[in-house]
Amino acid sequence: MRDVKTGEFDGGAAFADGDFCALADAKISIFDWGFTRSDATYDVATCWQGAFFRLDDHIDRFFASLAKLRLTIPHDRAELRAILHGCVRAGGLKDSYVAMVCTRGVPPRGVRDPRLATNRFYAYALPFVWIAPRDKQLAGIDLHISQRQRIASESVDPTVKNYHWLDMVQSLFDAYDQGRDTSCVVDASGHITEGPGFNVFMVKDGVVHTPDRGVLEGVSRRTAIELCRQLGLPLVVAPLSVQAMRQADEVFLTSSGGGILPIARLDGVALPHSPGGERAFPGPVSQRLYDAYWALHDDPRYRDEVAYG
Repeated sequence: MRDVKTGEFDGGAAFADGDFCALADAKISIFDWGFTRSDATYDVATCWQGAFFRLDDHIDRFFASLAKLRLTIPHDRAELRAILHGCVRAGGLKDSYVAMVCTRGVPPRGVRDPRLATNRFYAYALPFVWIAPRDKQLAGIDLHISQRQRIASESVDPTVKNYHWLDMVQSLFDAYDQGRDTSCVVDASGHITEGPGFNVFMVKDGVVHTPDRGVLEGVSRRTAIELCRQLGLPLVVAPLSVQAMRQADEVFLTSSGGGILPIARLDGVALPHSPGGERAFPGPVSQRLYDAYWALHDDPRYRDEVAYG
């Protein structure tokens, strides 16, 4: 693996077929099972102001997902870290969205045995991707609670980050048809699970709640849970009903695409944002977690500096 130059591919860079390249030159076969069968796993880390945030946690989850799907990549942890750093450096990016992807690949012609496919690894770095930028957050995100059911955990392990999103994509169309901004889905019991690219939290009477199963165990979700404990905020990780969610004082989402994302309305109905019904927005708990989340980006325990040269 060569030592890529800073800004060699302005605006973003990829790693494919064993080398760094421009984003437009990263290709995947139309016969790759990652494309034809969604037989793939991926992870997304972020780089903020020139440093990765919790990169080791993302690498841990990626290798765990590979093992669960019986996929392999030709790189160890140190090499993977160097590739991800290289994509950021090659793109000349300070704030970026950095993905690592492994697909099943293409098996020999006429063969349907996944063990015979050659797995493929890709990585890329783009300018930072927000689920909703701060101005939109402060203007107020309107979350639709869809009745579409998330793919059951018994069918597809949600702790493996995957591209099985048709249920969530359809829920987004439901949200847009009703003039909402985004959506979350439920499980077969009608409990809240997650949304496209984010986990869901609510606050009631000062207690923070989040679903305990049927969800990706997001790194941002983990960060919010850890911050609740550090800040002394009561936390319940358990099934979360739609009814309870609609009676919440505050709701927020967690995602690498923005960290802590406060919600202003559920299906057009404004949240009170505090037990007394005051309309201060974001709510006090969401604001504390938001501030603490971004403060962690300056904590050397979580920072992995990119050497731009």
